[in-house]
Amino acid sequence: MKAAVLYQFGEIPRYEDFPDPVPGEGEVLINVKAVALENVDKMMAEGTHFASRQFLSTLPAIVGFDGIGELPDGRLVGFGGVKGPYGAMAEKTVVPKEYTVPIPTSVDAVTAAALPASALTSLFPLKWGARLEAGETVFINGATGVAGKLAVQIAKLLGAGRIVATGRNEASLKQIAALGADTVIDLKQADEQLVEQFRREAGKGFDVILDFLWGRVTELLIRSLVPQGLSFAQGRTRLVQIGEKAGSTISLLADALRTTGLEIMGAGAGLTPEAIPAGAAQVWDWIRAGKLRMDIEQVALQDVADVWERDDFHGKRVVIVV
Repeated sequence: MKAAVLYQFGEIPRYEDFPDPVPGEGEVLINVKAVALENVDKMMAEGTHFASRQFLSTLPAIVGFDGIGELPDGRLVGFGGVKGPYGAMAEKTVVPKEYTVPIPTSVDAVTAAALPASALTSLFPLKWGARLEAGETVFINGATGVAGKLAVQIAKLLGAGRIVATGRNEASLKQIAALGADTVIDLKQADEQLVEQFRREAGKGFDVILDFLWGRVTELLIRSLVPQGLSFAQGRTRLVQIGEKAGSTISLLADALRTTGLEIMGAGAGLTPEAIPAGAAQVWDWIRAGKLRMDIEQVALQDVADVWERDDFHGKRVVIVV
C-alpha cells in the first residue's frame, strides 16, 4: 500500500510503499479516506512533541494518529488508537474495534476529518471549562486560525452576548466579522495602542477569554485588565489557555490577579467523561444543521511531502485525502 512514511525525526514524510497491516485479535482493518493534517502531526514528526517517541517509538513509521475511513463492510467511521508503525496517513491501517465511532450518513469523510475535533477545541472550554452563560462577553485571542474561527461561531451558538476577536491576517479578520464577531482587533499595532484598544473594548470586563496565542499578546491583554486607579474587581474573567502561537511563556504581574478577578485555567479544565460524548453529539448536530463553517483544502496523499512545510493556509484546515 501507499503511505506517508517517516524515517528520521526532523525529516519530511515520504510517499512510498509500505507493507499492508494485518489486523490482530480485537482489531479491525480500516480503508482510510481522509486525515486532517494538524500542527501536532508536524511536531510529532519533528520530535519536538513530548509524546513523539511514545507514538513513533520505532522508525520508519507512518504518520498521523486518527482519521476517517471505511470498515470492510463499507460503513464510514472515525478511528483512533493507531499503533506504530501503522499511522493514519496511509491507504490502510488497523485499530482496536473500540476505537471506531460511526459517522452520520449525511456527513462526508473530509468534513468529518476536519471539523469535529477543531470544534471541540472551543466547545469544551466554553461550555465545560469557563461555563459560558447566555449574554456574557467572550474575547477570542487569535480568532483568525482554524479553531479561532470556529470559536466565534460556537460562542454565538452558545448565546454569547458580545464577541471580541483578534488576529493579524486582514482577509481572515473580515471573515470572523462575517462569522459573528461584534468587534475585531488587528494585532499589528504598537503595544501601547493594543493595550488601549483592549481597555476600550473591555468596557465592564470580559467574562470569558479563549486564548489561542499566549506570549506577548496575552501579557498585553492581561495588563489592560488591571485597573488604572483604586477599585474593586468588576467581576470574574475566566481565561482559558488553549494555544501558544505567540509564545509558550508569559510574564504575569501579581496585581493582575489581585485586582482583576482574573482566573486562568487550561483547556481541559472542567472536562468529565460525560462531557466528551455530549460535546461530540452537539457538534454533529450543528454540522448536520449547517451551522458551522470551515475552510478546507484537500490534498492528495501522494502530495503529502509538498504540503508538509507550507505555511500559507491562513485559517484553512488541510485534509489529506486517500
